[in-house]
Amino acid sequence: MSAPGAALLTRQPAADGGRGLAAQWLLALVSGGYAVGAALGWGSKELAEIMGDFGLSAAGVLAAVSCFSYARTIDRRERPAWLLFAFSSLMGASGNAIWGWYEVILGEPMPKPSLADYAFLCFAPPAIVGLLVLAKRPVTRAGWVCLGLDSWLIGGSLLTLSWSLALAHAARTAQSGAAGSVPSAALSLAYPLLDIALVSMVLVLHFRRSDTNRSAVNTAIAALALTVLSDALFTSPLLSDGYQSGQLLDAGWFAGSLLLAYAPWGAKRVHPAPVAPHPRVDRPHSRPISGSLPALTPYLAAAVCTLGILYNVVDGRKVDRMVVFTGCTVVLALVIRQGIMLLDNIALTQELAQKENHFRSLVQGSSDVIMIAAPTGTLRYVSPAAAGVYGREAEELVGSELATLIHPDDLGRVVHEVRRFLAAPPAEEPTTRIECRFKSGSGEWLNVESTVNRHQGGLILNSRDVTERVRLQAQLQHSAEHDPLTDLPNRALFTRRVRRALTGRRAGDHSTAVLFIDLDGFKAVNDTIGHQAGDELLVEAARRLQDSVRAGDTAARLGGDEFAALIVGDGSRDRSAREYQVHEIADRLRTTLSQPYRIAGSEVRVAASIGVAFADPGITPSDLMRNADLAMYRAKAGGKDRVELYAPQMQAEVVRKAELAGRLRTALHEGEFALLHQPVVSLATGEVTALAAQARWRSSQGILFTPAEFLRVAEYSEGQTGGGSGAAGAAGRAGAAVGGPDASRTAELGRWLLEEAVAQAAERHRAGHDVPVAVRMSAQRLLDRSMPRGSVEALLTRHGLPSGALVIELADSDPRVPFDELERRLAALRRLGVLIALDGFGSGYAAISALRRLPMDMLKLDRGLVEGVVESARIHKITAGLLRIANDLGMQSVADGVDLPEQVMALRAMGCSHGQGMAFSGPLDEYRLRRALVRGTFPVPGGAAQPALALGSPGGTMAIHRGSHNETPVPPT
Repeated sequence: MSAPGAALLTRQPAADGGRGLAAQWLLALVSGGYAVGAALGWGSKELAEIMGDFGLSAAGVLAAVSCFSYARTIDRRERPAWLLFAFSSLMGASGNAIWGWYEVILGEPMPKPSLADYAFLCFAPPAIVGLLVLAKRPVTRAGWVCLGLDSWLIGGSLLTLSWSLALAHAARTAQSGAAGSVPSAALSLAYPLLDIALVSMVLVLHFRRSDTNRSAVNTAIAALALTVLSDALFTSPLLSDGYQSGQLLDAGWFAGSLLLAYAPWGAKRVHPAPVAPHPRVDRPHSRPISGSLPALTPYLAAAVCTLGILYNVVDGRKVDRMVVFTGCTVVLALVIRQGIMLLDNIALTQELAQKENHFRSLVQGSSDVIMIAAPTGTLRYVSPAAAGVYGREAEELVGSELATLIHPDDLGRVVHEVRRFLAAPPAEEPTTRIECRFKSGSGEWLNVESTVNRHQGGLILNSRDVTERVRLQAQLQHSAEHDPLTDLPNRALFTRRVRRALTGRRAGDHSTAVLFIDLDGFKAVNDTIGHQAGDELLVEAARRLQDSVRAGDTAARLGGDEFAALIVGDGSRDRSAREYQVHEIADRLRTTLSQPYRIAGSEVRVAASIGVAFADPGITPSDLMRNADLAMYRAKAGGKDRVELYAPQMQAEVVRKAELAGRLRTALHEGEFALLHQPVVSLATGEVTALAAQARWRSSQGILFTPAEFLRVAEYSEGQTGGGSGAAGAAGRAGAAVGGPDASRTAELGRWLLEEAVAQAAERHRAGHDVPVAVRMSAQRLLDRSMPRGSVEALLTRHGLPSGALVIELADSDPRVPFDELERRLAALRRLGVLIALDGFGSGYAAISALRRLPMDMLKLDRGLVEGVVESARIHKITAGLLRIANDLGMQSVADGVDLPEQVMALRAMGCSHGQGMAFSGPLDEYRLRRALVRGTFPVPGGAAQPALALGSPGGTMAIHRGSHNETPVPPT
């Protein structure tokens, strides 16, 4: 419970307690005022009679109404008792009212007997039954018998004593009177006899009362006891003859009625406020007395009975038959009760013995070790399970100090927990749990978990061996924090150690560094000799890395072929010296990891690219690891097998590329891309034989960026590197950029390029321009499983593009591409009339394999060969050889990047059939393309000729450009 809630609970009872205290003061004042008035005679006889009769009747009516109202608000179990109390008070009020009618209203003496006597006689029986209802009910027949016997023991003893003292004299006096003295004698004896029965119930209830609403019950008992006391004084020989209404004796009856009226409501409001439990203070000297009173009740009753008989004997009186008869019944009841208690004790003893044997067998047969330790820490009892758990006999452990059996490293913690537990309130913390290491018989330390309870100032320990569980937990923890293959710390543990290095006692040491390591060429190992060999290589690399770092440093595997190392700083403030030292460590790691690996009987080589980042002031663990990662990728982009230190401009470049990538995504979704076409011209006739589709990105200023501009953005967004060199070559790589990497953004741009190219080609065919369109696509793009099978076929059918009007330029020479699947895909496209061209022929090491296995219709020379075909004799010979291969295979040849007339003449002389480049035309928008197609041919330079069609105004000329990063201004179409 919260503190505000506890405060609320304690505040409300305090207010109720204040009101209850006021009611108590009012009760005391009214009762005291009545007593003072009665003692002074009320000032007149008439007023004394009114207060003595109708005053008592009003108090009785008030008690009856109060008990009846309270009975309607409580549960059914106690309701009959309070209804009986109400009826009892009503009878007393009726008797006083009748007495007042005769005395005050009629002015006549009370007849003997009268209705008032019968009303008073009806006071005690309901109260007696009500007290029996409130008593704690026995659960057995013997209990009910004992309850009746106890009642008679008390009542009979009081009857014996009362008869000896007064009742015998009252009976003889009543019998010696006039006629009708028998009813008078009966009435005179009925009052004390009923009072004796009521006193007996009060005493029995005192020892057997239930715990429900104890405060109200106690107050009601006190009210009835006060009433009985007043009745006893009234029936005594000293007061019975001289009693008059309004005397001081009436104050007892009046106070009893008011107390009974107050009992349910006042006692209910003064419940003690709930407070936090405090340690209980044992009081051994008071417990036996309070606990033994119920057991001593029969003997006390017998003693009272004996005193009544002795009174008659000592006084020399003749022993009355009533005394003898009552005494005998009391003794008989005592004997019967003792017999019942003896049988009950025998049964309890047998049950206790059975339970003791039961629990002993449980303790001795339990697999847990149960130990009892004295307050001094000495073991008093150890269960036999200690032999199986600790490997030590129980007798050997008994008498030894508990502290000597606990591991010294755990002893302080255990002592602290035990002291805290013993100081805590037992109601709040009945048990506690302690886990420590315990010495076994073989000298080993076992992990033991113990449940600790209090026992006579000492402790009871229920202990079990949890060594296997602790080992399993440690193993699971190790598995969760370490790489399963290399057993190096994983990313989570490495991140925690980096955070600890930055926030612990080394937080101000800025010489701490993080190294990110990537194995260059590891994927080729998996692809060539298998993943099992790759795993062996990773294990060996991890071992080398672990052996190369210092003892206080951390080597980790982050995943795949990526590793990391945390180089803890030495507190040096010389940044340059620290950078040199860490760079030297990183270079040594690079050299070690780049050494040949002996895997599966063969020698395997990989290199290592390492990025280093230092813990600058205020840097977070995530930022430090990100910086090391950026430096590692810079090392890979810079040629691999090298070490690169992080510099702030790396992050700035990442931000810039991320912004460009975001602009690319926005442009793609908002339709900012434009499609241009560059003519492919026959080198013999100048006729336009095909159109190469290329994408452009229109800027907000109306400038179309060339493929080389957004190629780098697309490649960055896919985690790739590379770029074009030269305007025509970069334009040709635009298709590869959008179709090469298999990712969502470039794949979407590739689909857009293909669909736009096919749609516009279909429109041109319908306009009478039957010129094929060439679209550059990568092998990965063709085999992309996210691309629906038959999408190219469906596209051709939807737009109605005829056979032979689409050329797919295969732009990928990656040897990892599955040639069998690629061959089937290309064969399916060729059956539809799609022409296949091998792009970049002469640049990739897999080009010959592709030419040998894949169905091709034409070869497209790489622009790197075309650029040097005039200046370099070696390139001239290589190009001539490649063209002879194409001619021998019956394939058409296309030269990419033909920008100069000299290149046109050289290529034509070598047997190249077609060319594409600035020597004829640059990329054209649809308007200029239609004009060029209407013309149909371009001039073929026989000497140093200018390009036939410039991108400026119609009929103008344009200077020849070699670069690929030029912006092509194209007016909106």
